[in-house]
Amino acid sequence: MNDAPLHAPVQAAGLFTAYDVPDFFCELLNRKDPPPPGLLQIKERLAQFTLAELRHRTAAAEAQLYRLGITFTVYSDSKAIDRILPFDMIPRVLTATEWDHIDRGVQQRVQAINLFLHDIYHDRAILRDGIIPADLVLKNPNYCEAMVGLKVPGGVYVHINGTDLIRDQDGRFLILEDNARTPSGVSYVIENRHMMLRLMPDLAAGVPLRSVEEYGLKLHQSLCEVSPEGVLDPQVVLLSPGIYNSAYFEHVFLAREMGVPLVEGKDLVVENHRVFMRTVAGLRPVHAIYRRLNDEFLDPLAFNPESMLGVPGLVDAYRRGNVTIANALGTGVADDKAVYAYMPRIIRYYLNEDPILESVQTHICAEPEGLAYTLANIEKLVIKPVGESGGYGLLIGPHATQDELEEFRRRLKDNPANYISQPVVNLSVSPTLCPAGVEARHVDLRPFALTGRSTWVLPGGLSRVALRKGSLVVNSSQGGGSKDTWVLAS
Repeated sequence: MNDAPLHAPVQAAGLFTAYDVPDFFCELLNRKDPPPPGLLQIKERLAQFTLAELRHRTAAAEAQLYRLGITFTVYSDSKAIDRILPFDMIPRVLTATEWDHIDRGVQQRVQAINLFLHDIYHDRAILRDGIIPADLVLKNPNYCEAMVGLKVPGGVYVHINGTDLIRDQDGRFLILEDNARTPSGVSYVIENRHMMLRLMPDLAAGVPLRSVEEYGLKLHQSLCEVSPEGVLDPQVVLLSPGIYNSAYFEHVFLAREMGVPLVEGKDLVVENHRVFMRTVAGLRPVHAIYRRLNDEFLDPLAFNPESMLGVPGLVDAYRRGNVTIANALGTGVADDKAVYAYMPRIIRYYLNEDPILESVQTHICAEPEGLAYTLANIEKLVIKPVGESGGYGLLIGPHATQDELEEFRRRLKDNPANYISQPVVNLSVSPTLCPAGVEARHVDLRPFALTGRSTWVLPGGLSRVALRKGSLVVNSSQGGGSKDTWVLAS
């Protein structure tokens, strides 16, 4: 048995000579258990690189990202609207055992979410039984009345799910939040792998890595499996808001990977309660729509009448069972940050199982005890607005000024239902190339799960890295970058 301390000093060499990991779990260099041979091989090869070599290859990667148009949009930055997602050439490595744990945990989570969504739009048993407050669901801004009583193919509401995971100081994986509406970022997972194999072939040679190449095929297969009954050769399309959307590159990428048309609302029309795509050869039936726009813009007849992005009559065709929309309408209830706090109970209620992946302890400020605890410990907690994403609007108590703390106290008292709080978790770190050399930076992980007749989880996921020293915010809109995530085969 290995009784070495968790953060024992590492014998560092070469690239890692000056690498320092104070008080954090480093996924590459200070694991408690003896690492598998594949991980040792990667570490030894990395140590042989010089900083100059790594910087040269990083510059080549950035040039390729620009040339390939792999960008995202930051609407708030007037100087640099289109940016590449900064890419770190030192991969994040997960063992086969670690991945098996994540895979099983994500599949369990997705199954429970789909059962929960079916229930709240049909029998509402979980509300009657008092497992979760009815108002939290029925008065949720993401609750969609159009979905009440609607039978969706296979009982699948969340066809594409992104689960955000972190690791704590002990190396445990914890679920931070769910993304059950239109999760983004999978294009970077696949392009990061392409980039690594092109520019770091000497690092990957002979290493038993799980492939990420199946995603497009699996996505198309899943959407075909939940198309309307009786359709032998379903036509799938990807519905995008258009070129000005922040994730437009990903829309193009995924349509290409699936081999399906990329359309905008103006390219679709509803006739006789069925959806058709306009083509040069006339109207062509559409059976499944992977939509990358929010509920309120999908159909001006059902939601926002001023929407120019959606398709008039789409919701009527959907309710009649003539087209599948992925993800389903109203799935935002399941990834609400307040509902997140009840997910362990939701899993036990529907599956009679303990969660495989634990959640971060969460205090709901809409509840008196949650608000009282948050106000009393605000300087120790992370405060999050329930409706925001991308790292916006949150407060990290230990890093906040006194004025910021007082401002958030006022916000909490004025609108407690808008906030949840969580303890600050010492996120795991991964070696990252920085201006001063290779340094520890905090990372998270977003695995992507696809559900048709069954659920499949892409091996790896989007590893986001906080490039600012000491920062816990990994979002691209807040200055974060990404890494290739390597899952070692058994």
